[in-house]
Amino acid sequence: MNPPVPGAAQLPLALRYPPDQRFDTFVGAPDGALAQLQALATGHERGGVLLQGPPGVGKTHLALAACAHAEAAGLRSAFLPLATAVGRLGAALEALDTCDFIALDGLDAVLGTREDEVALFHFHNRAMDGGRRLLYTAGTPAAGLTIGLPDLGSRLAACTGIALAPLDDEGRRELLQCRALRRGLVVEPAAIDWLLRRVGRDLGGLTRLLDQLDRASLAAQRRVTVPFLRQVLAAEPASDDAGTPGG
Repeated sequence: MNPPVPGAAQLPLALRYPPDQRFDTFVGAPDGALAQLQALATGHERGGVLLQGPPGVGKTHLALAACAHAEAAGLRSAFLPLATAVGRLGAALEALDTCDFIALDGLDAVLGTREDEVALFHFHNRAMDGGRRLLYTAGTPAAGLTIGLPDLGSRLAACTGIALAPLDDEGRRELLQCRALRRGLVVEPAAIDWLLRRVGRDLGGLTRLLDQLDRASLAAQRRVTVPFLRQVLAAEPASDDAGTPGG
């Protein structure tokens, strides 16, 4: 989602932040992480948090969930995928100066670009001085990021770090069952086991796969069984290196 535009405040919450991307739909968070992010989003905790982990562990999911949580509490939030603002980050960030909570997703994308690093440094300082809260996501902890501007590196290092790890098989099973239940999708246990043997651990890939199965099940008016899975996925087998919109 891009920086706020005129009229954006009137959009229903579910249109700005997808209903699947909520704290209560996240599986496998470290102990205390969800409570910490909720407190950050609503202003009960100050400062900045750096949420890190490899692709597909749910960083974007939690960033969107935090934004939705802030707005449900009557605060102004913004979600900015940093990859969309490379080379023009200063202008994009200026549009967010009036928000109470800001999630900056994909920090790695803008590091190494001097003007973007400077813009981010100044924005971070403005946010902290104004009592606003920041949530960053990145592929590695602050100490492992390649940052050309030392002052920015020190600001990011001062953020509280939360590390996410890939789900194990039990976590993936819980995720599939939870997402299917929210969609009203009937998936037989044997079908979930079959899927787990054939798909990767990426949360975004699992979510897209459920979307595909939901549409196919509705169109065919069938339960999701192993034979039905084979039929639906025959043309487009699930890939272990699926993209990571839920990164």
